[in-house]
This record gives sequence, C-alpha cells and structure tokens, in this order.
Amino acid sequence: MPDVKRTLDALWRIEGAKIVATLARMTGDLGFAEDLAQEAVVEALAQWPESGVPRNGAAWLTAVAKRRAIDTWRRRERLDERYRAMAHDLEESPVGDGIQADAWEPIDDNVLRLIFTACHPVLSREGQIALTLRIVGGLTTEEIARMFLVPVATIQQRIVRAKKTLTEANVPFEVPDPSEWTSRLSAVLGVIYLVFTEGYAATSGDLWVRVDLATEALRLGRVLAGLVPTEPEAHALVALMEFQASRFSARVDADGSPILLADQDRSRWDRAQIHRGRAALARADERGSGRGNYALQAAIAECHALAPSVDETPWDRIVVLYEALGRIAPNPIVELNRAAAVSMATGPASALRIVDSLAENGALRGSHLLPSVRGELLAQLGRVDEARSEFATAASLTPNSRQRDVLLAKAAAL
Repeated sequence: MPDVKRTLDALWRIEGAKIVATLARMTGDLGFAEDLAQEAVVEALAQWPESGVPRNGAAWLTAVAKRRAIDTWRRRERLDERYRAMAHDLEESPVGDGIQADAWEPIDDNVLRLIFTACHPVLSREGQIALTLRIVGGLTTEEIARMFLVPVATIQQRIVRAKKTLTEANVPFEVPDPSEWTSRLSAVLGVIYLVFTEGYAATSGDLWVRVDLATEALRLGRVLAGLVPTEPEAHALVALMEFQASRFSARVDADGSPILLADQDRSRWDRAQIHRGRAALARADERGSGRGNYALQAAIAECHALAPSVDETPWDRIVVLYEALGRIAPNPIVELNRAAAVSMATGPASALRIVDSLAENGALRGSHLLPSVRGELLAQLGRVDEARSEFATAASLTPNSRQRDVLLAKAAAL
C-alpha cells in the first residue's frame, strides 16, 4: 500500500492539473471537476493495491472520474447529448480493466484555461492562489499552509469557498477575452511564479528541488507569454524562471543533498537556458515601459547567471536592483535578499542592521529564512554562539528535511 500511495502521489504531482483541466472542460465546473478527480484518486487507493498500477495511471483516473460524472448526471436526471456521447464512447472501447485507452489526452491549453478560471476576479487574491496551487500545482493543503504561514484549516476554507464561488458565479472554463487580460494577468503571473518557487525550493518534504513542478510552471509561463506577446512582465517572468532553472543540475549532489550557490559547479549551469532567459528579458525591455517586478528580479538573476564566481558577481548592481524592487514591490523577502547582497557588497555589519530591523517589526515571524540569514551574518562577524543559535532556530522552523540538514550542519560547523 505505501508503494501504491507513493506512486499515486507522484502521478498526481505530474498529471493532476491536466486531469482536472480535462474534466473541467468536459463538465464546465471547476469545483465539480476537482471533486471528481479526488474521488478517482480515492478509488485508485482502494483498487490498485489489488489490481496493480495501470500502465497509464492518468488515463485510468480520468476515465474513472468521467464515469463518476456520468453517474452524477444520471442521478440528477440530466441526460443530455454530452452524457450520451460520452457514455457511448466509454462503453464501446474498453481495454483491459475496462478503462478506455485514449481517455487521457493532455492538451496544454486546458491547463491554461484552468489557471485563468482559478484566477477569476470573483475570487479573492488569497482564494486565487490557494485554489491554483491546489489544483494546478498539485500541492497539498498542508504544503500551501506552510508556504503562507497560516493554519491548514484556513487554506482548506479558502479552497472550498473559492470552488463554491466559481460555481455560484457560473464562471466559464475558458481563456478570457483579451479585453479582460490586464485585470487578470497579474494574478495569473503571481500564481505561476509561486508554483515555480515551490519547485525551485520545496517548502516541505525530503526534496530540495521539485523539478517537475518548476518545469510545469515554466511551460505555463511560456504558453502565457505566447498568448500575450505585448505584455512585458509575462516575458520577464519567463526570463526569471529560465535563469533560475538553469542552475537545477548544479543545486543538488548525487544523493539529492543541497549545494549552495557558492559551492556550485557553474560549468553545469544550463547555458542554453541562460541564453533563453536573456532573450526573454530583452523582449520584456523592448516595450520601453520600464522594468517591473519580474523584470527586476530577472535582472538580478541574470547577474548571478553571468558571473564567473561568487566573488566576481556584481554585488553593487544587485543591491541597486533590490532597492528598486523594494520600492515598486515592498516585501520583507526582498529586504532580506537585499541584506544578503549588502553583506557581499559592503560587509556583514550593515547587512545585519537591515535584518535586525526586519526582526524588530515582526516581519517573517515563524519563517526559517530570517534566522538563517541572520546566522550567516553573525558567523561572518565572529559572533559564533549567536550564529549557532540562529541556525538551530532556523532548522527548527523549516519543514523541509534537506534544508534542515543544511542548517544543522552550519550550526555544527561553528
């Protein structure tokens, strides 16, 4: 049973969004589609330990979910042409255990429709993000709660409320008319990057990097940039993700342990991705409207991508870019990253003042990030006991086992 559950979890991470998108397009109801998919997962947990894992698990889940939809329509006595055609197809072409061989047809645009639907303006920003991370990113409610430092019950309520709102508002499952893109693009970009971020640095579990999740976010970003070619921030987000993804092969060793930036073999960075990132950032700059949130982050990532080493990184320029980013998108994470850059540019003492200010105003309370950076700065200043305590605190706050091991190792080394 544990092996089946692990297999099913992995399958859902990779194919879950496409399954829900396929069902949403069929039913026209995102909440109903997600419920159907989850019921299929429950059925798989019951059947697969006895029957074995199907050759095409995604097709199995999709077909089971479609049959459950038909059963629901039958119970509601809503037998329309859609139901009869689907029932005919499912009954006429069974294979093996009765699951239709071609039931799974992943269509890229379906996932994009899924994102735009989940980011519909009838939903709150919190609801948009929670629903998309749950349905598109395949994250558990526990993982999403840890990302936003809120109780699991809060995330569960947001997701349930969001699905009910979409149903009650009769929101269509479609990419909106171009006239509506501006109002919804910011939310879509934000969600795509949050999904990528979870893949780049997993918030929990025993994986440092979840390449499948990050790759899916990058793919969605590219599709979106193709749909809105005149939107600079769409291209800028793609650039940012390309630069960050270029380092994946160098970020972990053979057993999956993290390799920090200073220790990475830069010859293993994907130069083709860096080239694509620079091209995407150039497309964003072509609009001549000034760099926005994602373009500034991409410019920072470009500095790292092009630097031959940590010591040869243009830290002064990175500090300036973080200052600009902090003005247009104030955020404690931006300030924390600026502090790290300041420590490299001018020394740890001035950087520590920035971090202490964040600690005093309660920013990032409950996150491992602040004590982690503070520990680094204290260690550089020779305040060993304090640094060791900060690393231990940070280790106790992170739910990612790989991150915890890194922090404990730093504490032990002191």
